[in-house]
Amino acid sequence: MTSALRDDLATITVLARRDVLRFFRQPSRLVGALMQPVVFWLLIGGGFASTFQYAAAPGLGYMQYFYPGIVVMMVLFASIFGTITVIEDRHAGFLQSVLVSPGSRAAVVLGKSLGVSSVGLTQAALFLALAPLAGFAYATIDWPTLVAFLVLGAVGLAAFGFALAWVTDSSQAYHAVMSIVLLPAWILSGAMFPPGEPGSALASLLRYNPMSYIVSGVRGALQGDARALPPLAGSVAADLVWVAVFAAASVALATWTVYKRR
Repeated sequence: MTSALRDDLATITVLARRDVLRFFRQPSRLVGALMQPVVFWLLIGGGFASTFQYAAAPGLGYMQYFYPGIVVMMVLFASIFGTITVIEDRHAGFLQSVLVSPGSRAAVVLGKSLGVSSVGLTQAALFLALAPLAGFAYATIDWPTLVAFLVLGAVGLAAFGFALAWVTDSSQAYHAVMSIVLLPAWILSGAMFPPGEPGSALASLLRYNPMSYIVSGVRGALQGDARALPPLAGSVAADLVWVAVFAAASVALATWTVYKRR
């Protein structure tokens, strides 16, 4: 193993471990991260349950339809709250000291992204314990596919959040950007409501929204049968390719941002 690779691995490990430890050492944050999606799923899901009808999947209840969207929402929120610390660490001088270390800037991006992703995946894993309550039996879930979509989606969202946080000067500005970029992207991903008729404005937006493919893939993996609600790109494999491209592009964007603006 070369010295440069050793330095990069050390940087990635330290940054990822730091985010995970920070999360588990804050009990209030842990409880809030787990209770918020449960309350959101029960309140919103219960409210729309009596009026929800989806012609593409007759008999599908809203609680079941909404559940995959909540799983993705947990990963998204973890990315938002995890990458906001990039701003705090820059102001405190921590990231400046990391940048002058032997590790590369790409290692800094990967370390932070993997740490934030690990937190989001931990939360999603705990919430998946409720899958039977939403109508998804453990035995029918395609677990390898589900893990692949969640891991790639988490890394992509974390890296994208890192890039936005790096060019933002304050936490308030970062939250404003998140509220007009990532949150609408989640809402318009098919997480909360069906896309509508093919060719409609909403259906067109779904096709160009990377988060739509994450939601579509997670929903297909939970169902274990893509025929119930067809994947967005036509197949689960195609959805996975789009999510992988999004993750790679986000990491590249974040790395370029760090090199461009120190």
